[in-house]
Amino acid sequence: MSSSHPERADVLARAVSKVKWHVLPLFVAMFIVNYIDRVNIGFVRQHLSADLGIGAAAYGLGAGLFFVSYAVFEVPSNMLLQRFGAKAWLTRIMITWGLAAVGMAFVKGEMSFYAMRLVLGAAEAGFFPGVLFYFTKWLPRDERGKAMAIFLSGSALASVLSGPISGGLMLITGLGLHGWQWMFVIEGMASVVLAAFVWFWLDSKPRDATWLTREEQDAIVHEIEEEQRQRDAVHAVKPSVWSLLRDPQIVIFCLIYFSVSLTIYGATFWLPSIIRKMGHFNDFQVGLFNSIPWIISIAAMYLFAMLAARFKFQQAWVSCVLLIAALGMYAAGQGSPLFSFVAICFAAIGFKAASALFWPIPQGYLDARITAAVLALINSIGNLGGFVAPATFGFLEQKTGSIEGGMTGLAVMSVVAAAVVFFARMTPREKPAVLVGRAH
Repeated sequence: MSSSHPERADVLARAVSKVKWHVLPLFVAMFIVNYIDRVNIGFVRQHLSADLGIGAAAYGLGAGLFFVSYAVFEVPSNMLLQRFGAKAWLTRIMITWGLAAVGMAFVKGEMSFYAMRLVLGAAEAGFFPGVLFYFTKWLPRDERGKAMAIFLSGSALASVLSGPISGGLMLITGLGLHGWQWMFVIEGMASVVLAAFVWFWLDSKPRDATWLTREEQDAIVHEIEEEQRQRDAVHAVKPSVWSLLRDPQIVIFCLIYFSVSLTIYGATFWLPSIIRKMGHFNDFQVGLFNSIPWIISIAAMYLFAMLAARFKFQQAWVSCVLLIAALGMYAAGQGSPLFSFVAICFAAIGFKAASALFWPIPQGYLDARITAAVLALINSIGNLGGFVAPATFGFLEQKTGSIEGGMTGLAVMSVVAAAVVFFARMTPREKPAVLVGRAH
């Protein structure tokens, strides 16, 4: 934190601590329910086939269509958040995605399945960059990275929790609904209930926060405004998102994150099916097995984050974990279901660590005034990997009866991404109208 006056620095530190304790647990909880509603489709694949006749190709396409509407509406949603405020817009996002998740319980065939996945993607769009934007208005620059790391842990926790929770809910029957329908209804309504809490708990601006003293509000507002004045002093012209679109480095960031997303969602949507082939497991047991790779990945994320902090070369560490992911995904297509499961556990060490290690690179590259918008762009384009992976997997499995081709493709993309991230320039050129300073 840049405040030089000792007394003011103490007030700012106290205010920042209050902000983190007030909002971060809520954001982590929101991320967990968000992630579960996004990926719970992976647990119902066989049920959709048995009850609705939705085959592998249709399942893969429907699972991936979420990311098409998500990408289309991500940046507009973030712009509307800035207009209407974080409190109102994040509440709206949660309510609509929760209701869309409930609607998944009542699909009747392929077309309604496709439609509801598109609606769910549009409803969720803007949540991730909206939280990033919130951090820029409430936390000093030096604190945002730490907050981001805690927030991203919600994804890892959701990966662990989604299996047992979804599997357990699928054992419920009654009122004419199948277990997979109850899963969608209950998990979707959990988002709606949490949205009510968001409305009463969250504030859009520091000045609205009655849980901060006036002195603490002043300290945060002064620090954020001072950061902006420093940027204005260096850059006479505000950077433009459109000018950054002409920067090949942004394209490289999108390519890298697209490759990471391919592997994450390829594993996420097909892992339950691999587990079912290992033995005669019920839905809850499948969910428990599904948690194992993600538990391993959490430990790996923190281990590699510590190594990257100690031995400075962020690009090399991202490249290293991408190669681990490539090796694991290639091996997953070569053996029995049990061997594939073990290989994916190994791959998870790489692709989840790659996701966490990647984001500090564009954050260090971008001017903070347009960071939220450009991160939303990178996130939305990169997340299209969540469309390509399941759609391609489903098509290949239906045509060949095997996932070997899909796994090999994911391995190749991870190797390409590892080479790109290792050799590409990751620090900005000195162009004041577009970029700022040097990456940290």
